[in-house]
Amino acid sequence: MTFDEFAAQHLPSLLRYAAVLAGDRDLAQDIVQEVLARAHVRWASIARLDVPEQYVRRMVTNEFLSWRRRWARVVPVAEVTPRRDPGPAPDTATAHADRDALLAELARLPRRQQAVLVLRYYEGLSDAEIAQVLGCHPSTVRGYASRALAALRVSVGSVGEGEEVLAGRGDGRRTGRGQHR
Repeated sequence: MTFDEFAAQHLPSLLRYAAVLAGDRDLAQDIVQEVLARAHVRWASIARLDVPEQYVRRMVTNEFLSWRRRWARVVPVAEVTPRRDPGPAPDTATAHADRDALLAELARLPRRQQAVLVLRYYEGLSDAEIAQVLGCHPSTVRGYASRALAALRVSVGSVGEGEEVLAGRGDGRRTGRGQHR
């Protein structure tokens, strides 16, 4: 696969992921643009990997983590469209307010905890996959998730509501130990 084919196929999902991670569409575009520029230069080696998309996603995560360190500023929470269709909501104003409140609380978490929650509930990755993206052990991922959810539980009120809003669905379903839909 050529770089142009890769970029055309995966750009929308990379932008969605970066937007949820950063909480700001413009910052997400900057992050993805920077990552794709670096990936283009190294495409010959990246293309030989088994899953180049996972490698580029890790690049996006690392760029987000370093971007926040470099600028050391609070990123405003923007309107982010969920990846999955949440279905009909009884009160869309409440749903939007809940999602905005959750994204604001998510932005207050440490960067690695943010990344774990976004990768788990928005991207639907397992703990092992998240560990690969972040370059740590699955037990570390579970620890980050536990601390992040505890912080959100205190701030937002209930983890169940937070998970549903972040994942863009209202059923709160889980599949297996450590894996979420």
